Amino acid sequence: MPATRSSAPSAAPAALPVLGGKKSSYRERVADALRAALIAGELRAGEVYSAPTLAARFGVSATPVREAMLDLAKEGLVDTVPNKGFRVTAVSEKQLDEYTHIRSLIEIPTTVQLATTADPVSLEALRPAAREIVTAAAAGDLIAYVEADIRFHLGLLALAGNAHLVEVVGDLRKRSRLYGLNALVEAGRLQDSAEEHLELLDALVDRDPEAVRRVMTRHLGHVRGLWAAH
Repeated sequence: MPATRSSAPSAAPAALPVLGGKKSSYRERVADALRAALIAGELRAGEVYSAPTLAARFGVSATPVREAMLDLAKEGLVDTVPNKGFRVTAVSEKQLDEYTHIRSLIEIPTTVQLATTADPVSLEALRPAAREIVTAAAAGDLIAYVEADIRFHLGLLALAGNAHLVEVVGDLRKRSRLYGLNALVEAGRLQDSAEEHLELLDALVDRDPEAVRRVMTRHLGHVRGLWAAH
């Protein structure tokens, strides 16, 4: 069994943001930040993390962290380890391939359709989130990057008016792992990837379905490469 981590692995974000443009409880905000750390690969599969260690990392008390991790355990993202903390569940390459495949089947045609159906004002309302992704990439803040990325893409899909679709994609995103984000930061390439969100938004505003399809196909291809970069 892997040993419990006793020190904070990396610098924590300065604050816990509110996702989705809505008010949420402190526990929910902590859970959102922990999910983002899981997706970004900053919390590694098989490792055991104690609530006090994670609390120190995120600059909060241990109680909301422990409560948030129990929420993540219900979602199957971590397992409880008695008297030690929480072990991050492993995700196989086959599972990740399946998640990416399902996302491509849902997200590409849905986003392409938005090029002709979405209200331009609603599309422009997503531009701050797209810019936040670029800013986080430039700063090398992986947790903020993932949080803004989730907010942007789920907000975009919500414009299709199908709440269940958004829920399914949101669940797939929670279960994904983007182990290659650190490598992109080190290579100075994360910002280029981040700017695809602005490129996608511009294509949507221009009512160009084929450009939207190209950008989304390329973007999801990058996601497949990111989780595979162990």
